[in-house]
Parts: sequence; C-alpha cells; structure tokens
Amino acid sequence: MRLRALLETDALGLRLLGGDDELDRTVRGVMTTDLRDPSRYLSGGELVLTGLAWRRSADDSEPFVRILASAGVVGLAAGEAELGDVPDDLVLACERHRLPLFAVNEDVAFATITEHVVRQVSGERAGDLAAVVDRHRRLMTSGPAGGGPEVVLDLLGSDLDLRAWVLSPTGRRIAGAGEPLTPGAGAELAAEHLAATRTGRRGPHRATVGGTTYSLFPIRNTGRGAVPASRDVRETVLSDWLLAVEADASDWPAARLDLLQGVTQLIAVERDRRDAARTVRRRLAQEVLELVQTGAPPAEIAARLRVAAPVLLPGLGTAPHWQVVVARVDWEEEGGSPVEAGPAAQSLLEEILVDPAAPGAETADRIAVAHTGEEAVALVPLPAVPASAAEPDEEQAGEGHADEPDHAREDTGLHAEALLAAVREPLSSGLADDGRLTLGVSAAVHSAEGLRGALEEARHARRVAAARPGRVCAAGHHELASHVLLLPFVPDDVRRAFTARLLDPLREYDRRHRAELIPTLEAFLDCDGSWTRCAARLHLHVNTLRYRVGRIEQLTGRDLSRLEDKLDFFLALRMS
Repeated sequence: MRLRALLETDALGLRLLGGDDELDRTVRGVMTTDLRDPSRYLSGGELVLTGLAWRRSADDSEPFVRILASAGVVGLAAGEAELGDVPDDLVLACERHRLPLFAVNEDVAFATITEHVVRQVSGERAGDLAAVVDRHRRLMTSGPAGGGPEVVLDLLGSDLDLRAWVLSPTGRRIAGAGEPLTPGAGAELAAEHLAATRTGRRGPHRATVGGTTYSLFPIRNTGRGAVPASRDVRETVLSDWLLAVEADASDWPAARLDLLQGVTQLIAVERDRRDAARTVRRRLAQEVLELVQTGAPPAEIAARLRVAAPVLLPGLGTAPHWQVVVARVDWEEEGGSPVEAGPAAQSLLEEILVDPAAPGAETADRIAVAHTGEEAVALVPLPAVPASAAEPDEEQAGEGHADEPDHAREDTGLHAEALLAAVREPLSSGLADDGRLTLGVSAAVHSAEGLRGALEEARHARRVAAARPGRVCAAGHHELASHVLLLPFVPDDVRRAFTARLLDPLREYDRRHRAELIPTLEAFLDCDGSWTRCAARLHLHVNTLRYRVGRIEQLTGRDLSRLEDKLDFFLALRMS
C-alpha cells in the first residue's frame, strides 16, 4: 500500500504535517516504538508509530529522525496524546530528512492503525507474488546449487519480463541475466545512483543512459559487518552494490516494488557471503602490514609472504613479486561525529583493484587489503614472468641487465592512472563536494627486504596525489623524482613569486615582440643545453638560437651555462 492511502481512510485519524511530495512511498510493515534508537528492529519500508516518550528535549528529534531515515522508514506517525500538538522540532527534522510526518488524533489507538496496515499489506502480498518471492528465497539459500544472484535475475526475466544487473559502486558488473550492458553504461548508472544517494533521495532512482530508462535499487550490506543504519551515509555510499532494472519503476504498483525490494535483500545475503570470504585475505594483509610497520626481521616477513602467496595465487610455483597500493578517503568535517573512513577506503580499494572488465568475484580472490587508521593498504602479488621474458640473453647479461628484474616487470604491474581510469566518474559522484580519494602505487619488489620501502614509496606517491586538485587523484612511483615530490608542497604564494620573477620578463617580451623566448627556453633545457640538438628541434640556425638565449639571460640576469640557473628555470617552468 502507499502512504497516500492512509490519509484517505478517515477512521485512522491521521493528519499530514509534512512530506506531501513523498506520499507515493510503499508501506511494507508497521512498527510501534518509543525507543531512542530502534534501528536494530527496522528492515526498511515501515510506517513507524510513536507516542514521543523518547523525546526529552528539542535536541532529541534530529538524531531520532536521522536513524529512521537511514533505516529506510517510509513515514512517521506521532501521537498527540502525550504532548498535545506534535513539536515543531520534530516537524523540522522530518522536513530535513524528507520523511513524511503524520499526527495521530488522541482518540485513535495505535492498534487500529497497525491492524489496518497489516491487513492491507498482507492482502497485496497474497497469491502468485508470495510464491515468486519464496521461490527466490529458496534459490538464494540452497547453497552452491542455488546459483547465486544470476539465477535470481534469470527469474526476474522469466517471471516478470525484467532485465536486471547487479553492479558494484564503480559500475562493474557482478551479476546479470541475458546480454551485458553497453560499454560505459555501468559506470554511468553507478554515478547516477551514487549522486542520488548522496542527496538523501530514497530509491529506486530513475536514470536514463543511452536512451534507455533504468530504475536503480540500493543493495545494502546487512551482515554482521554492516554499518548501523544510524551512521553517516558517507560510510557506506562507496561500498554498497546496486540493482539496475531496465524499466521505469515510477508508476509500478506496490506489489512489484515490494518484490524488487525483496530481491535486493536476498542479493544482500550473497554480498555478505562474499565479504565473509575476504576475511582470510584481509587478515593476511593486516599481518604482513603490521610486521612491515613494526620493523620485523625480513625473514619473518618472508615467511608470512610464503603463506600469503598460495592463498592469493593458487598453483603459483615460485614466489611472486609484490606491489603496494595505498588509498585514503577524506571527508570534510560536518556537525556531529567524524566519518570513519578506514573501512570505506579498504572496501573501495578492493573494488578498484578488480579488473573492471571481469564480471563476478573471481579476480577479487587475489586481492588482500588491510586498513590502518584512515588509510587502506593493498598487498598485490604479481605472477612470475615466464622464463623467456625474465631471463636476458648473453649479450644483455654482459651489458649489466641481469640484475634488474624489477624494471622488467613495470609493464606488467599496476599503474596508478590506469587503476582509476574506469572508475573516476562514479567515484567522483559518490564523493560529491565533500570527499576526496587519493591513491599511490609503489614499484614492484621481489623480496621481503623491499616491502618496507615499497610501502613508504606508495605513501609518498599518495601524498603527491593529495597535493593535486580534483576529487579522485593518483600517483605512481615513477612520479617521485625530486622536483615532482617537492613542488606540490611549496606554498602557492612562494611558487607564484618564484615563477613571476623568472618568467614574467620573458612572457612580456614575447607578448610585445612575438619572440618565442619561453618555447626556446623549454626546448633548450629539454635538450640538456645542446646548441645543435636544440637548433634542429626548433628549425633555427645556431646563431639565431644563441641570440635568443642571450636575450633570455639579459632579461632575467641569469646565466644558462650555470647548473643552478638551469635548475631554477626548469623548476619555474614546471610550476607555471
């Protein structure tokens, strides 16, 4: 039934105090409570009845309503018997959280409302719909033979003619019936879903991608590791799955909406099962991280790595190389409790490290992510390079290449920007205007001795990424040259003064005379001060090049034959 139907029944004595644009919400149950935090007894879709005994002051209304809204309650009905009129602070709190609020006349018993809602809801769930839901439930709980989400989505297609997909928060397909989504559609749908979730709008959310309309239903983690419903939405927005249905659910009857909500709850059980399977890998990563950070002997770390390798790369014959990836999610502080970002960063990094083109969870079985404080740290094994690729020929060995195994692996390892290329759009939507994701990637190391250095390298790279503008930024080990590492941390006013002092005279001269002194300076430095190579690159006579360089030295008072002055110009150009 819809909330609107409650107002059409005079015997219930309900009067609407706010939320008239949300009256098409579907009521799937009713609960009476005067607990200050009833979240443990809520599953979503309830009409909550309260006598307001929990309210001791005006400050109590905001946290109570926030808990109800986070738990998916569709409406609140407050009795007038205890306080007379419903308090204004409760009305305002409901408006902020877009929760419809009703006043219950003191002459109407809560039992009357409860009986009416239960009778209506039970009647609408009768018949074939109940059979379909039960069929889904049996399939999802029948163990490996049940087939998981794929079978449930097949049933949606066969029973209700609905095409649907389960997507990760980055838009990666986890399950789906029939044909896959068009390329890029998953990321767009995830971005739409995350943006709608951040605004506080209740699902399903309507989205149009490539001329096709979809309805997006959240699939929230409901297991023992779930975040309580009363916590900040930012703690779960980047980790919840979603169900994308190729249909417009805005005009669906309550029975069909109820079925889809039931399906999301069943898929959430599968999500909990997969999360539980990650426990071993997370524990391995946590143990290795603690050993590395406490300065444990390399032999002890190596022994733990030998335990981790078969778990992360089953059947591996030789010890792999390892890379370290560090990620951090930062939220701007708002009123109330700070947001705990460490677990969110851990879950998000596990998702980022999965190949976006690989459906399902198989590739995630090789990912071990720990978290310490606000930071998530991934230990990523790299399969051994085939002998033909790893062993140089005699001529190469004679040139000194045989002792450089790590450099030969860079092309097969992880690259910072490549990790974020496919997920930047949806993650930016989930971070909105108050969140940032920064990520750093180390070079590959082949032993326990190198792991501590790899961790510090990844952390330095993440700090370089954090100094850049943008909501989602990454940096890799190859960007840790001295000037790249140091320049982002120079104060803006110092950078502006330094570059203006060196380059403004040249820019002004170029503007007046079209002399191209700035391009000449860049080419001269890029050619390491070689007159011949620079003149050839610029298609100039060497004498013309010497004239331009002389003009640069005259205007700036610098000498381009001196290393110090070359370095200053190099840094000024990089900072401009």
